[in-house]
Amino acid sequence: MSIWKWQEAFDYVPPEHRVTLGEGSTPIVQSRHIGPAAGIANLQFKLESCNPSGSYKDRFAAVAVSHMLAAGQSRCIATSSGNTGSALAAYCAAAGISCEIAIVEGAPSGKLLQMMAHGADIFEVKGFGFDPVAGDAVMASLKRAGEQADAALQISAFQFSPLGMAGVRSISYELVEETAAPIDHVFVPAGGGGLTLAVAQGFKQQVESGKIGTSPRIECVQPAGNDTIASPLRDGADRGRNVDCTSKISGLQVPSAIDADQVISACRPSGGTGHVVNDEDVWAMHRRLAEEEGIYCEPAGAVALTAAVQAAAAGKISPDAQVVCLVTGTGFKDPASVEHMISDRECPLISANELDAKYAHE
Repeated sequence: MSIWKWQEAFDYVPPEHRVTLGEGSTPIVQSRHIGPAAGIANLQFKLESCNPSGSYKDRFAAVAVSHMLAAGQSRCIATSSGNTGSALAAYCAAAGISCEIAIVEGAPSGKLLQMMAHGADIFEVKGFGFDPVAGDAVMASLKRAGEQADAALQISAFQFSPLGMAGVRSISYELVEETAAPIDHVFVPAGGGGLTLAVAQGFKQQVESGKIGTSPRIECVQPAGNDTIASPLRDGADRGRNVDCTSKISGLQVPSAIDADQVISACRPSGGTGHVVNDEDVWAMHRRLAEEEGIYCEPAGAVALTAAVQAAAAGKISPDAQVVCLVTGTGFKDPASVEHMISDRECPLISANELDAKYAHE
């Protein structure tokens, strides 16, 4: 099973050029503890961390690389804060395409190792991911490289790679298929906004085709230190804004308002709004997901849930609402964040006699 089941969600690719590693069909699981404690009885998690390279970006990479094969392109030029690069490196390896990736400064080591393991040529750029000026310079350079006849620029944003990003719409198709009751809210983490836009578009397509009556409210969630979309959406603005990123949540450090305007115009008709969360609250929810739900994700994967719990506390979610939070990437990608999570714990080295004494009276 793969996202090619949902070929109607994106531009056609001939079967002989389709690349798959088994992406998609990710599980949706009921919250056993955090949801009930927050007053959200019907809270579910969509575990995009279960994709082949560990994040939802595999949906993007599968379609993007397949379009490259169909077009006879053999050189992938990309930029990433981690997950996009990991996914593109994996799918390019499967397709026999070379992959060159400009990385944001400070990207998690686990993601860099993953890219290099797949044979990608990577380079970390100073200031990229924090400074909009640096970001604009990187984008200009990559655009020039991507204009070569044998190359394609692959950035996980609709502004740059609409063909590949259309593959992410498959999340919405799966949610409709996987949930018994209509979904009321889908909470989505946003950096540049491409994931949020794809989810909104996917539900809109299904409304237009008659598969569902109405779209869920698409709730766009951002860290306070990278608030390019959420506050403008919430406050009634039509356009996003560039910021100086101060958030430490890897994967959501996108200070340029890349897909922001489209996100706002797509989310607002659904009844969704913007939510801003603090890094500290995300770290705390990151730990709770691991300890209370058994879900081992990277911090960005806890951002949606952080907002949902806060919205419920503020009375913005009905107690009987059907709520889905996207968990976007696995914890194995970001060892530093896990070390942060368990900084108050240790694994002592003890003798067999000490172990025996520990359990002697049980």
